[in-house]
Amino acid sequence: MRFMVIVKASPESEAGEMPSQELLAAMGAYNEELAKAGVILAAEGLHPSAKGARVQFSGKQRSVVDGPFMETKELIAGFWIFNVQSLQEAIDWVKRCPNPMVSDSEIEIRQVFEAEDFGECFTPELREQEEQLRAKMSGQS
Repeated sequence: MRFMVIVKASPESEAGEMPSQELLAAMGAYNEELAKAGVILAAEGLHPSAKGARVQFSGKQRSVVDGPFMETKELIAGFWIFNVQSLQEAIDWVKRCPNPMVSDSEIEIRQVFEAEDFGECFTPELREQEEQLRAKMSGQS
């Protein structure tokens, strides 16, 4: 099972404050532990929302809203993708994580959809198309 582990933004991360050397070292050690256990598939931090944009959809219309965005508690500062056996295993790994922010913080865990989750709607043709796309993304074709 794959899970996206979402680090919620804080006022400090939205202000562009960089983590301390100590926090970077602690996170590096944590990521190394994840890698040794074969859990981590990806991990990245994100710039503040002031450097981002949102594209809003309404039917065929598209509009762009530039950051920053107001609700800090709804924003993402970074993420991991874990490959584990259960939600509980993902929770157990996250509980071992150093606090990723200077202030109190929150990490959300969400399961990633797999092909079989879509049932009959995900036809053999769509599965083949998805497999080809994943091969291209991983550099296998």
